[in-house]
Amino acid sequence: MRLHAVEAGQGAPVVLLHGLFGAAQNWAGVQKRLASAERRVIALDLRNHGASGQDAAMDYPTMAADVAETLAALGAFPAAVLGHSMGGKVAMLLALQRPEAVRRLCVADIAPVAYPPRLRQTVAAMQAVPLRPGMTRREADAALAQGQGDANLRAFLLQNLRFETDPPHWRIGLAQIDAAMPALEGFPAVQGSYAGPTLFVNGGASDFVKPEYLAPIRALFPAARFATVAGAGHWLHAEKPREFLEIVEPFLSA
Repeated sequence: MRLHAVEAGQGAPVVLLHGLFGAAQNWAGVQKRLASAERRVIALDLRNHGASGQDAAMDYPTMAADVAETLAALGAFPAAVLGHSMGGKVAMLLALQRPEAVRRLCVADIAPVAYPPRLRQTVAAMQAVPLRPGMTRREADAALAQGQGDANLRAFLLQNLRFETDPPHWRIGLAQIDAAMPALEGFPAVQGSYAGPTLFVNGGASDFVKPEYLAPIRALFPAARFATVAGAGHWLHAEKPREFLEIVEPFLSA
């Protein structure tokens, strides 16, 4: 599947891959900072997200193939690839399966391991919102709060609820994501490794990259380096964009 892309700048390509429930627009501030006359920054909507197509198939090999197809169509090989959370897993698999396509790899707050089903209740909460004619954003937020108590997370999720139609609709492929959650929580078994420059940037207040995950990371990415954004949670690029970019930009520019 060719993915929807948002581009800025020109020159050496840098690709940005969002996390679950996100979209290319989540990278807007980072993209604006990174884009230049020497750096072409391409933010992609992964399948079942944003303006890209929806499909029942949603596993990491399929999503990595989408990214490869899209970058080939855009003439953006090889690229520096930065992925957050689910997008980080897509980026890792792309590097492992298509190393010639990835000039350097940056992974934000995720590891190539299986995670517990911590977000399934979020999918269920979104599906439970009763989308009715005349519904307002405030009413949608109140309905979503029945299953998701974090106000910041609800604000993020509600970016996917479109009010141009009546009743409003989710632009995200919720049914497809719900069915794919076991695959999205995991990471496929892969032979070999990616020897290119690799940087893992983790949130200091996040528990997504535990010490016991370092061994599997180094097995697949022997050149991996590690950095931490102090005080940041899982959405480190949104919570502390300046500190995040101070780490990431020099690496992507090398």
